[in-house]
Amino acid sequence: MIDGEGQVLEYPLRGDVALVKAEKGDRWGNLVYRKSARNFGPTMASAAKCTIAQVYETVALGALDPECIVTPGIFVTRVVKVPRKPQRLDAEKAA
Repeated sequence: MIDGEGQVLEYPLRGDVALVKAEKGDRWGNLVYRKSARNFGPTMASAAKCTIAQVYETVALGALDPECIVTPGIFVTRVVKVPRKPQRLDAEKAA
């Protein structure tokens, strides 16, 4: 009851595992995103019990600007570095 009115309480959904992709990360799991990866990455990282972050570049501790960190390392369980695949031009795809 809130102010004499009955209310419905809906509990949040929690995922078991979240797989997020970030541009940079350090070994503590602090993440910096690029472009639209910033839309759901931070939300999913904070909502899951276990978060695995795929990063293209790992940097030393303290190298990330604190103002640019979107997901703090407390939400990240594992950081996996993967190589960036080379992008093909549209002309190469058509040929």
